[in-house]
Amino acid sequence: MTLATPVAGLVTDVIEFSAVDGPGNRFVVFTQGCNFNCVACHNPYTINPCIDCGLCVDTCPSGALGLDASGHITWDAATCSGSDVCIATCPYDSTPKARAMAVDALLGRIRRAAPFLSGVTVSGGEATQQAGFVRDLFAAVKAELPGLTCFVDSNGAAPVSTWDLLDPVMDAAMIDLKCLDDGIHRRLVQASNAEVLESIRLLAGRGKLHEVRLLLMPGQNDSDDLLARTGAWLASMDPRMRVKVIGFRHHGVRPSAVPLLEPSAEQREHYADVLRRESDFELVVV
Repeated sequence: MTLATPVAGLVTDVIEFSAVDGPGNRFVVFTQGCNFNCVACHNPYTINPCIDCGLCVDTCPSGALGLDASGHITWDAATCSGSDVCIATCPYDSTPKARAMAVDALLGRIRRAAPFLSGVTVSGGEATQQAGFVRDLFAAVKAELPGLTCFVDSNGAAPVSTWDLLDPVMDAAMIDLKCLDDGIHRRLVQASNAEVLESIRLLAGRGKLHEVRLLLMPGQNDSDDLLARTGAWLASMDPRMRVKVIGFRHHGVRPSAVPLLEPSAEQREHYADVLRRESDFELVVV
C-alpha cells in the first residue's frame, strides 16, 4: 500500500533523553491524538487535537497564547514559561502547544543527540494514528543513523495494514494491554480490545514485539483469574515474552466515575507471581 508522504506530524512534545520509553537511552516523540479514551490516562491532553476554541488564551500567565486572523490558536514557545494552566483549562482533552513538526526538523535534533542515544521511540497520544509520519521519520533515521533502533509505543488498536506500513522501518513495538476481557476493556477505555489482541499476536509472530505492558488497577483488571488467563494467552505466543507489570498511579489522571486505586508494592509483586505461574516471562515490575 502506498500512502502520500506527510509533510509533518502533529507533535505534543519531544524528550531528547529518556530511559523509560524502550531499551537504553532514547529520543522520544509524543504525537497528538488517540483513538482510546482511557480512564487511567496519565496524559489526557494528548487525546484530541486542539479545536481552537480560545478558552485557554486569557488564562496563560506568560502571554504565550493568542489567536491569529483566522481564529487559530498560536503558541510562542520562546515566551512560554512552561505552565500547564492551558492544559488544565481545556475541557476537550487537548493542548494548544501541539505543533506540526517536519521529519527533517526532528531528524536534526536526533542527529545532535545521536552519540548518546540507543534509539528513537514514537509514543503518544497514539503513534499509529499518524503512521505515515512515523514511517517517514523512521526511514530517515535508518538512512542516516542506522545504529539507532526505531520503536513504537502503542495501545495496539491499529489494523494490520498499519503494521505492514511500519514493518520495514520499525525494529519493535511496545503494546499496552489494558485488559484481556473485552467487557472490562470497553469500560476502561471505551473501545474493544480486538485490534489490540490481534496486534500482539501479529507482532509476536513477526518478532517485532519488544514487550507487552499491563497497567493494573485494584478491583478493575487485577483479579487472579484474569491475570492467569492473560498470562496463559501471552505464553501461547511466546513463553519468554517480556511483560511489564505497571501499577496504576494517580498522577495526571482525570477525575473518573470509575473508582481508581493505586496498588501497593506487595500487590504489584503478587501480580508478577500470578503471571510467573503461567510461563517463564521476562517480567519487569514498576
